[in-house]
Amino acid sequence: MNLPRPLRTAAAPALLTATALLALTACGSSEADSGSGAGGTVEIRIPDPGNSGVLALGKKDGSLDKALAKAGAKVRWTGSAGPFAPAAQAMNADQLDIATGSITSGITSLAQRPGFKFFTAVAPDAAGEGILVKNGSGIGSVADLVGKKVAVNQGGTGEYLLLKALAKAGIPAEKVERVYLRPDQTAAVFNAGKVDAWAVWATYAVAEIGSGKAQFVADGAAIGSDNYSLNAVRTGFAEQHPGVVKALYRYLHDASAKEKQDPAAYLNVFTDVGPTAVIGKAKEVQTAFTREGGTVDAIGPQDIERFEDVAGFYAEQKVTPDKVDVATHLLDIEKLK
Repeated sequence: MNLPRPLRTAAAPALLTATALLALTACGSSEADSGSGAGGTVEIRIPDPGNSGVLALGKKDGSLDKALAKAGAKVRWTGSAGPFAPAAQAMNADQLDIATGSITSGITSLAQRPGFKFFTAVAPDAAGEGILVKNGSGIGSVADLVGKKVAVNQGGTGEYLLLKALAKAGIPAEKVERVYLRPDQTAAVFNAGKVDAWAVWATYAVAEIGSGKAQFVADGAAIGSDNYSLNAVRTGFAEQHPGVVKALYRYLHDASAKEKQDPAAYLNVFTDVGPTAVIGKAKEVQTAFTREGGTVDAIGPQDIERFEDVAGFYAEQKVTPDKVDVATHLLDIEKLK
């Protein structure tokens, strides 16, 4: 899954496949692997960041390992960044130490015996997520979605955005047909006209908007989204190596602030050609979204209140059977030593 931004993405929890999990954990193995390496150095397993974002640049220029070295650690890049659900399973299985996901995908994963905790938050993406429609579709408002088919990733950002938009507009959820698809398979369906709209986030929206053929009928701001992006750490790793987690947080916080000021420097880190490159109008769109976006910050009391609101909304909408207690699965990064 991507990443135009540093460790920021959302997930399709109910649509996990064995292939996705194997891809994510291909280079991971057991609890012992995240212990000490040569010379007592702690290895922290993080999904490969791809071609863009803070972690991609940190991998290329060595700045991330340099920062972690001060805490006696280094990165082992494992698999590739993708949906949060398989990443959560990998952390639960002691095969991964760090992953990223939205609070929405996080809540559905927390409902299933989690072996991880969230330790950072990025404010909801008011500009880069929303309900995407084709230009000329005749859909000019959320109300126009009644009777239409909307692609969403089940239990994650897409389903949340659609349900939140409908609730705000006073439209019963059953008036719109939800089509559950993996986000990496949805573009072809959307462009073939097999769905009328796509509830989606920047990772996938950038290319569609950049093509000049699609636009948001309602973005995160219009929807009133509380869809934070979060970083998670395997609970066992945080307990054994709190100083490493704190060092990673400081790196992500500082680097995300730099990225916000100069987004272009964090795009196409390894190559400016091929399927992972962000070029043309899409590059302009991504740059604008990043400038308007948030930074990686510690989780504060106001953030927790909004997390709980999302958990309550998910229970109300029957996405989860009960309200998930998010607060018990959070780390106060400032208290780690």
